[in-house]
Amino acid sequence: MARLPRRLRHGEEATLVEHLDELRARIFVSLGALAVGFTIAFVLHHRIIHWLNRPLPAGKKHPITLGVAEPFLTSMKVSLAVGLAIALPIVLWQLWSFLAPAVEEHAQRMVAMFVLFATGLLVAGIAFGYYLVLPQAIHFLTNFDDTLYNVQIRASNYYSFVLTVLIAVGLVFELPIFVLALVRLGVLSTRTLRKNRRLGYFIVAIVAVLLPGIDPVTTTFEAIPLMVLYEGSIWLSVLMERRSPQMEPASLSEP
Repeated sequence: MARLPRRLRHGEEATLVEHLDELRARIFVSLGALAVGFTIAFVLHHRIIHWLNRPLPAGKKHPITLGVAEPFLTSMKVSLAVGLAIALPIVLWQLWSFLAPAVEEHAQRMVAMFVLFATGLLVAGIAFGYYLVLPQAIHFLTNFDDTLYNVQIRASNYYSFVLTVLIAVGLVFELPIFVLALVRLGVLSTRTLRKNRRLGYFIVAIVAVLLPGIDPVTTTFEAIPLMVLYEGSIWLSVLMERRSPQMEPASLSEP
């Protein structure tokens, strides 16, 4: 049985061939995780699709298909997307394990904390998108001018819309990580964030408009957490500056 690739220590020397062998092994592990994730998702794809159909209005819980192969291809695409989500932690861990030896030990601990925080935010964002954003957006879109149209929901388009919205809202919740990383790298400071707070809110509103979701309901539900997360990012940045002696000390006044 092939051994899993060993993670090198910081500063440990290795030849180019050894690095390439490690990279190949980690790619195989990632592909194996994706295959396992896809298999699990495909076995459970009936439950997954029923779960994705829950936000649909009554009477439209079964989206239509318009081609002979569309039911099979749609189930395969949904299974592949969910399988990738299942395998993503392993894939990211393999990527990090390959790159980690170039990072000092104390920085590795910092990155691990950021990853845990980012994972929690991503899960919270997906839950927020599924339970709050999707039902309101779907209700608005499927009832818009419903007296003029025979509204039918096509399966492939619907699942693409759902996955896009969930991914977008999940990424929106990563805003604190992005801001904290810029502050940690010295690109931004809390003084700059506080001084340009109104500009920051304006940029956040623009980002919400550019995110997937063509209706005002989805845009609003994406903008609200963005603004809350942006404000929270300022407070977290202040706390990080205060606790890090190597960074510019933050003012004791309100951020």
